[in-house]
Amino acid sequence: MPPVATETLTTSETISTDVAKLTLKETKPDLAKKDNGPSYPFYYPYHDVTEKFPPLELFDHTDAGSRADKSKPNLLKNARVRDLNPFIGTIVKNVQISQLNKEGLDELALYAAERKALLFRDQDFKDLSPEKQIEIARHFGPIHQHPTSGNVKGFPEFHVVYRDGDNNKYREYFEGNRVARTSWHSDVTYERQTPGTTFFFILDQPDVGGDTLFVSQVEAYNRLSPEFKKLLEPLKALHSAVAQAEHSRNRGGPVRREPVETEHPVVRVHPTTGEKALFVNQGFTRRIVGFKDEESELLLNFLFDHIAKGADFQTRATYKPGTVVIWDNRVTAHSATGDFADDVRRHAVRLTPQAEVPIPATA
Repeated sequence: MPPVATETLTTSETISTDVAKLTLKETKPDLAKKDNGPSYPFYYPYHDVTEKFPPLELFDHTDAGSRADKSKPNLLKNARVRDLNPFIGTIVKNVQISQLNKEGLDELALYAAERKALLFRDQDFKDLSPEKQIEIARHFGPIHQHPTSGNVKGFPEFHVVYRDGDNNKYREYFEGNRVARTSWHSDVTYERQTPGTTFFFILDQPDVGGDTLFVSQVEAYNRLSPEFKKLLEPLKALHSAVAQAEHSRNRGGPVRREPVETEHPVVRVHPTTGEKALFVNQGFTRRIVGFKDEESELLLNFLFDHIAKGADFQTRATYKPGTVVIWDNRVTAHSATGDFADDVRRHAVRLTPQAEVPIPATA
């Protein structure tokens, strides 16, 4: 005799109950998983509101890449490389940055200028002493000490990028009330001598997301018409640290050095490769010098839009344990991608050697 409806219901409920118990039992360890804090607590961001830096002074600078052997025998002899885009981005394996000699570091600067952004895998860089990390980065120029960001106690050369469930300063400053979670910029372009060969090493990274987008400012310039290039090349733009300083001050953070504003050429020339590049960015460029407000806004918005939408001359830097990204800040812009959950940790450190005063295209 077939089972009656009530018997069928009872059997289904029993099975469902057993499955539910099994499911709860299997997922319980995940629910109990606890956060043990950052993997590298030494680099936890330090904000001392009493810390003060003197104004930066001009210095003579020779680009390390100008000394390099163009065939790069010290850097690429045993390397495995893969370009990510014809214009920007290369993955480099089988090279340890920490083991490069001075000639190899010179070749690294040239390679970064040529390929704009390099992704070195399986590096021991994060496990070196802070003194050694600074020594390597200082080969490329004096290391910028950031006026407002988190640094490392006793080591102001480190610019710490940190986000977890309790700390989300990036979103507060860069995203605000915007729809997009990207913000294209070149680092600290308000300084008179802006950064060149820049180091960024990852300590903790989301399983998915948290990449960095890079764009070639050289190719962004190359895509413009000859007549438009003629319009841009004599122009200067004002780059400002004021908003960054005010944001830090308003939220009780440090302002270690009073904010500066600097005029830079809209198109600059790389001292080693001779390439011309756009040198404006949405993060710090405020206006075109000599233009009225509406004219400046119109031109800058076009350039910002052109840079942001240039997907065919952009690349995405993905992170794995041991990844170090090195880029040339003079010829690129970049943006973090705030595409991961608010309670997920992303922890990285930047070392930012300064380079020459930007060379105008009309020089």
